[in-house]
Amino acid sequence: MLTLSQDDILLGCEAPDWRGALDCAAEALQQAGLVAAGYRDGLHAREAQSSTFLGSAIAIPHGTPESREHVRATGVRVLQFPRGIDWHDGNRVHVLVTIVARSDAHLDILRQLTHVLDREGVVERLAAADSRAEIAGLLSKAVVEARLDTGTLCLGFPARDASELALAAAARLRQAGCAESTFVAAVANQAPHDLGQGLWLVSSARGVTRPALALATPESLLTHGDSPLVGVFCLAAQGDAHRGLLERLLTLLESGSAGDLAGADAATVLTRLAGESAAASTRRVRVLNAHGLHARPAKQLVQVARAQSVAIRVHLEEGGGQAVSATSLTKVIGLGARRGQPLVFSAEGEGTEAALDAVCRAVTEGLGESVLPFDESREHHLSDTQAMIEPLPENAPQAAVAASPGLAIAPAFVLRLPRFDYPQRADDPAVENRRLDEAMGEGAEQLEALVRQARGCEVAQILSMHEAMLTDPELHQAAREDIGEGASAEAAWWHAIETAAHAQEMLADRLLAERAADLRDVGRRVLGLLCRIELPEPPDIPYILVADDLGPSDVARLDTARVRGLLTARGGATAHSAILARALGIPAAVGAGKRVLRLANDTLLILDGDRGRFTVAPSEERLATAEQRLADQHHREAEAWEARHRTATTRDGHRVEVAANLGNTAHALDAVERGAEGVGLLRTEFLFMAHASAPNLATQVEEYREALDALDGRPLVARTLDVGGDKPLPYWPMPKEDNPFLGLRGIRLSLTRPEMLETQLRALLMAAAPAAEPEQAPAAGLKPAPAAAVNKNARPLRIMLPMVKDVGEFRTVRALLDRLLEELPQAERATDVQLGVMIEVPSAALLAPTLAAEVDFFSVGTNDLTQYALAIDRGHPDLAAQSDGLHPAVLRLIEMTVAAAHARGKWVGVCGELASDATAVPVLVGLGVDELSVSARQVPLVKARLREFDLAEARAQATLALAQSTAEAVRDVLETG
Repeated sequence: MLTLSQDDILLGCEAPDWRGALDCAAEALQQAGLVAAGYRDGLHAREAQSSTFLGSAIAIPHGTPESREHVRATGVRVLQFPRGIDWHDGNRVHVLVTIVARSDAHLDILRQLTHVLDREGVVERLAAADSRAEIAGLLSKAVVEARLDTGTLCLGFPARDASELALAAAARLRQAGCAESTFVAAVANQAPHDLGQGLWLVSSARGVTRPALALATPESLLTHGDSPLVGVFCLAAQGDAHRGLLERLLTLLESGSAGDLAGADAATVLTRLAGESAAASTRRVRVLNAHGLHARPAKQLVQVARAQSVAIRVHLEEGGGQAVSATSLTKVIGLGARRGQPLVFSAEGEGTEAALDAVCRAVTEGLGESVLPFDESREHHLSDTQAMIEPLPENAPQAAVAASPGLAIAPAFVLRLPRFDYPQRADDPAVENRRLDEAMGEGAEQLEALVRQARGCEVAQILSMHEAMLTDPELHQAAREDIGEGASAEAAWWHAIETAAHAQEMLADRLLAERAADLRDVGRRVLGLLCRIELPEPPDIPYILVADDLGPSDVARLDTARVRGLLTARGGATAHSAILARALGIPAAVGAGKRVLRLANDTLLILDGDRGRFTVAPSEERLATAEQRLADQHHREAEAWEARHRTATTRDGHRVEVAANLGNTAHALDAVERGAEGVGLLRTEFLFMAHASAPNLATQVEEYREALDALDGRPLVARTLDVGGDKPLPYWPMPKEDNPFLGLRGIRLSLTRPEMLETQLRALLMAAAPAAEPEQAPAAGLKPAPAAAVNKNARPLRIMLPMVKDVGEFRTVRALLDRLLEELPQAERATDVQLGVMIEVPSAALLAPTLAAEVDFFSVGTNDLTQYALAIDRGHPDLAAQSDGLHPAVLRLIEMTVAAAHARGKWVGVCGELASDATAVPVLVGLGVDELSVSARQVPLVKARLREFDLAEARAQATLALAQSTAEAVRDVLETG
């Protein structure tokens, strides 16, 4: 959204006349890099057509449609003329607000300006203002949209009394993303207030994210006390932004029209609440102008309305706006109508039909602008991906968010979503409900097949979550309600998906907000089945996939032999598409903006997943550099692969074990083949997520034994169940938490179900039972020797507890483990077992000396440790780049952990993403880390990186890094030094 800032304002301008003022505006826009020189002629040509004076000493000059070719970027410049300018229409102007835009982003500023015009004394204050802040304050007024539309209506609800209707209305506001669960709870604790005429009201300001008004009406005639019950309004109050909604209610009651709402459809309800009487005739027409109702078409509409013999009012069909006079320019601009939005015109009296015909015809013809027809089935996609988006510059690196490391050079394949053509309305709700049920059932079968195909890995985990989404009763109920009101199965389903996804996007926690992509992924699957449409097929040659966003099932279907990289317009580094790209080893950059969707297929791209950059149509020189870098990378990878089974040591022989992070026990054999010297992190939660109910003892023993057999005497570090937060289990329901990553998760969650924790510990111990009489097992302490020197029958087991904050939690689990070791016969359980903790909560690092006295080892989870230490969500679109594990604060926590562990003869590993960062590896070794656990694909490269330096160099780099004050400084000094 285009907004006005102080940097956009120029004070104390002077010009001899209005033409000179336009020249000043053109020069300001050009100096800001917003337009080319030719835009000046467009400003003069537009002013010659009609005055752009808005009111209250403000003019809004802008170019003609033809002059848009000179627009380089969307922006605004405000010029103050303290002495004033005599405008050519006889008005006096003190401020020019000059907006240039290829899209309708300028409508938001225009709407703000319409709120300025009614302020008393604003002309004098604009002329006398001596600071940019004062001008900005006068011109800016945030327009808070109070919502009242079909999405906030719950009509014909099968309730038994007013309280049930109140709760239904509150739930609808929560589904619409206007309120949270605390709002619903607040409504549940109050009795509806009698408004009269059969209407009742409940309201609350608790948990409100957007002011809104809902209405719930009963399915059949009800009474409340001795009066008929027409409906219950539910108000989500916020500041004074809901005042207009209350005024509309008052107008309805004063008109005595409340009875019109009994059994009414959505259109009638919204018309009455917009202030229209039952006697008014209404007509609906869609705005077709590419830039919406900006000043010029709005003025044309006003002129047509003024020429009619009856008073005409207009309101937006959706959004809750009150009907305003169509003869008021400021009121019409204040609607903020964008292309595709329907307007509802109304009038009463003789000549009404002719008047409505005239204004609707004028809107359809474009209000003086050339317009294109509106195709609802594809318009949303086109408006977001193609219309008026600034083009991408060629041969210049563009910024995105780094999501998966690697370099890719290949032509683009832009995945454009198919057109879902379907009717909005349907006649038979029973047929539509049956169609929806069948499509949802077929979608569930597809997901089950994909889960079986990807058993145990990250893909299976996420697709299992999709299955749970598909069976969400609230989602199904929302669609059924729309079908009951006459919507088609397709329209009802997609409306339910978009409402839920929007609510998810509004969450403060960015990681959870990014899961909106998962909802839409589920939604498109069912919508495609309803419409019998499949996604387009990619080319047979290698390509870089470009898309708006990718759902997990999209990524799961990728042919990794052809996909060289992923580039998305939306998403963050912790979106599921990014997580899966890393798991598949595909370079990826996300959050690149809508412009990437305008790329032509086969456009050559350079994609840098390490830096989060991409280059369109690179020059021969830049391409040659990238190709050389890619060739060097392939050469390093080939050399690393050949030496993958060599023992991991630094150049001078210092031993640092390199292990693999796994989510699937079936991948242990592959990890060994890639040179892993053990498993440094087995994410056991994937086993639990792959089952509809908690896996029993036998199932777990079988799974863990598969990994231990494959490791052939190498150690296995198994993390106990780590769910909660964004990883719920369907059979372990948990209450919604405002901040789940600081809530009930990890070991603190497992301790609430000690019987499940005991089963898991017992299964691990039994799975690690030696196949034959073992040799003397190493004592708890420093890591055992490499696998070649270890008795392969010993099956070393390391059990690791996640999210430990202090020694109290560890002691509880230690007591449980010791009891199991006593109960199980020695021949039937592990004989080489250690119990350690993950250092991912800062308190654990700070208390490392206390913990080291009792634990057997530490493993540092740098992903969460960085997030918690820096108070930065590593998936935040604006802050993700700052969530860097090489921040000196994080390094000091690692240093403290290592020092405390080694003082007690205990070992320390690192299992976060920092362990595979080529810049960070020497620093971690220099800090004394004993083990690096990375993705299996990274094992050969990390081993090769260790052979490039000796221990003295590593310690020097660690000392240098600790002396810096920021993560940027650390990387700069390490990469340049």
